[in-house]
Amino acid sequence: MTTLSFSQRRLWFLNQLDGPSAIYNIPTALRLTGSLDRDALTAALADVVTRHETLRTVLADGPEGPRQVVLAADTAAAPSLTVVPTDEAGLDRALETAARHEFDLLGETPIRCTLFELAPDEHVLLVLLHHVAGDGWSVPVLIRDLLDAYAARQAGRAPDWAELPVQYSDFTVWQQELLGSEDDPDSVITRQLAYWRDTLAGLPEELGLPTDRPRPATATHHGDTLPLAVPADAHARLLDLARDTRSSLFMVVQAALATLLCKLSGSTDVPIGTPIAGRTDEALDDLVGFFVNTLVLRADLSGTPTFRELLERVRDADLHAYEHQDVPFERLVEVLNPPRAMARHPLFQTLLTWNDNDQRQARSAAAELPGLTVRGHTAETRTARFDLSFTVEERHASSGAPEGLSGALNYSTDLFDRATAERIAERFTRVLAAVADAPDVPVARVDLLTPAERHEVLERANATARDVEPSCVAELFAARAVSSPEVPALVLGDVVVSYEELNARANRLAHWLIERGARPET
Repeated sequence: MTTLSFSQRRLWFLNQLDGPSAIYNIPTALRLTGSLDRDALTAALADVVTRHETLRTVLADGPEGPRQVVLAADTAAAPSLTVVPTDEAGLDRALETAARHEFDLLGETPIRCTLFELAPDEHVLLVLLHHVAGDGWSVPVLIRDLLDAYAARQAGRAPDWAELPVQYSDFTVWQQELLGSEDDPDSVITRQLAYWRDTLAGLPEELGLPTDRPRPATATHHGDTLPLAVPADAHARLLDLARDTRSSLFMVVQAALATLLCKLSGSTDVPIGTPIAGRTDEALDDLVGFFVNTLVLRADLSGTPTFRELLERVRDADLHAYEHQDVPFERLVEVLNPPRAMARHPLFQTLLTWNDNDQRQARSAAAELPGLTVRGHTAETRTARFDLSFTVEERHASSGAPEGLSGALNYSTDLFDRATAERIAERFTRVLAAVADAPDVPVARVDLLTPAERHEVLERANATARDVEPSCVAELFAARAVSSPEVPALVLGDVVVSYEELNARANRLAHWLIERGARPET
């Protein structure tokens, strides 16, 4: 048995606290068109589980804490291939139901496979991986190995793979050795924790985003996803801005998202989480496992910076964060010990992911096997781990020319209606286009409103004028005293004066002035 990695330890703790949940499921669906050899597919699944220890690992609790238990390859049960007949109309719902399976980490291996049969020559395979055993980088590796093994088994042989140099259990030992002891003032973890304590001091507990409902006492993690798109011309200008400022395109997008969140929340201190691969050695590149770490990137929008100046701040903060990326997020939360709540994610509630895994996955999933065409297919769990989670990726033509940014916004339906999430997504793309056009404009002047929204706010909502009879104030008051004599006209503490009484008092004063010679204009 081997100790858990820091990331696994957090998932184990959450599983113990909340019980099994679908929020850490990673679903991947493949559409298989043609003659499918189910025996070869079953054998290929067993091959992949044999190759990657994490796929045959269960967690066990003991006197020394939770441990990984790697089942022997010859005794581990390969994931059974459950076959479910369905049709195109019911496919997405069936995929969602299967993708929401709740893994029991203490007794169940972290992979499940379901084959949806639409016709004799049309199937969709769902490979469901729990985050405890994999991450975004792992998925293309897993799919590539599965298809290679299928092709080999269909040809009547075992897959001809080079042996993996390490397994995940080796990484967990290496991680402990790399970080060192927190009792050692010169260790990596001690020095990097000191940086993060200073950098994240005074971090806001949460951003006050305008939600449709109050935050519940405990998050349900129900969510939904909608697409994002930035056109090619804006993409090209954003690339030019990145080159001009010696920034990455990710930094430009992060600064634009910080601008949006600042305007929506009114906070000039904007923390955004972002995942990093965590594979700091090439020996880990072909391994299925949970290596990803999360960084907290803090953007400072105080003062009146232009977007170019904000981007410089973001670039400087990000580069320092990358130099201190070895501290596991889970340990950072333990050490900083921010105010905890069952309804929100600690340290940040908005995630930004720069995604190249989908492209790698698309390349690995798009294959022509003997008698079979393989293509990717969408599978959703309808869950949300964060209030807002933006995923962005670049698209380029074969010539290398920018074709636009695409991605998705995953949002918590505890907090946001879909219409609100759509407005947030539209405003994000609007900010990206605006800063690409005018990076030297102060971020406070970046406009979030469309012409229709501006008309609604400035004109229609303020159209309160009413037609009245052409009378002077005295005549209007006298008419009111006749029509509503008992209605209060003046209130001062406990004293209330009606229109009738005020009119009588005013008349007495007028007559008193007239008796003393008062006339108009005197």
